[in-house]
Amino acid sequence: MSCSGIPIDRANLRCERPRPSGKIVGMEETMVALRQVVLDCTDARGLAEFYRQLLRFDYRSGDEPPDPGGSDPNGHDWLVLQNPVGGWCLAFQQVETLPEATWPEGAYPQMAHLDLTVADVRALDAEHVRAVELGARLLRDRSEDPEEPLRVYADPAGHPFCIFVAGA
Repeated sequence: MSCSGIPIDRANLRCERPRPSGKIVGMEETMVALRQVVLDCTDARGLAEFYRQLLRFDYRSGDEPPDPGGSDPNGHDWLVLQNPVGGWCLAFQQVETLPEATWPEGAYPQMAHLDLTVADVRALDAEHVRAVELGARLLRDRSEDPEEPLRVYADPAGHPFCIFVAGA
């Protein structure tokens, strides 16, 4: 199976670059595929900007921030970030109130989290600095774990996410 001649990772059913139609060549009509992960938040623009910088994603056309002082109706409703090399998107849906997750225990445990990967421990350390500078809060540091080096963070809205070394 291929997408515009680019191999597809069959386990994840995604192509490295999206087709204009949004369909994967050879994908059965009845097959379900992940399009995007949506995070509820009380500041869609702020959280989208955090993840745009952290993941180096791009805004979907029409979702870019307005000029300074301009109106931002999408920034108070629904925004989408796209992976510049293809694959799934990350969207942000603004809600009026949202209790912060109290990971790993507490009144509001996480219901989902993002797992992000890097190539090695050096990259893990570099991304730690970036994540914290962008507003992430470190919740757990297992960067010294020889089997699975990782760090767990809360994003500015309180959603937990992990950065770990792939294949460690």
